[in-house]
Amino acid sequence: MPVTASKIVLPVIAMLLVGGCAKKGDIDLSGGVGITAVRSACPTVGIPASTGDITIFDPPASREASAIDVTASMTNVRSTCADATNDIVTSVTFEVRASRIRADAARDVTLPYFITVVRGGSAVVAKRIGHVNLHFDAGQVRASTTGQASSIIARSAATLPDEVKAKLTQKRKAGDSDAAVDPLTAPEIRQAVQRATFEALVGFQLTDDQLKYNATR
Repeated sequence: MPVTASKIVLPVIAMLLVGGCAKKGDIDLSGGVGITAVRSACPTVGIPASTGDITIFDPPASREASAIDVTASMTNVRSTCADATNDIVTSVTFEVRASRIRADAARDVTLPYFITVVRGGSAVVAKRIGHVNLHFDAGQVRASTTGQASSIIARSAATLPDEVKAKLTQKRKAGDSDAAVDPLTAPEIRQAVQRATFEALVGFQLTDDQLKYNATR
């Protein structure tokens, strides 16, 4: 499917350990005691550090405050998840708010953004680039627009092995020798959960210089 300015489709596997209310298909990791955590088939969405803002300079090589041309921020990131079938579809929406220094004439600005899927907190398994278009009317210094991305998840590929699920959901009673033992402390259980843990992240597609500027400003 071609990439458009408003939508990106990623056929990826995604699953994340999150807190929340259990529903059909979720796994209660409490084992009957302690704090309840729910493992959902729907990924959590966020913005990676230093990628939620972009600054365009004129001239491009300058990093002086007087050379700032356009600034933009990504905000209001939201997601909806449809997980009633074997394909788990997550739609991500976000808003881009921008401002410019010179407001004399009308102007269009195109900004690149990405959606990436990260496995186990560090391994990038999929990434696609899209673009959002901003229009500044003559005399106006502010503009905003929205963007959208989505992922398609194969439920069968995002399912923990039965033996791991059995250990995670094993009922434990207060007073039992293993009642206070978190099954996630076992290396093999923790690694299995980590392998099936994915994040869907969106942000501006920045150059190395833009990343350094965001990190040091």
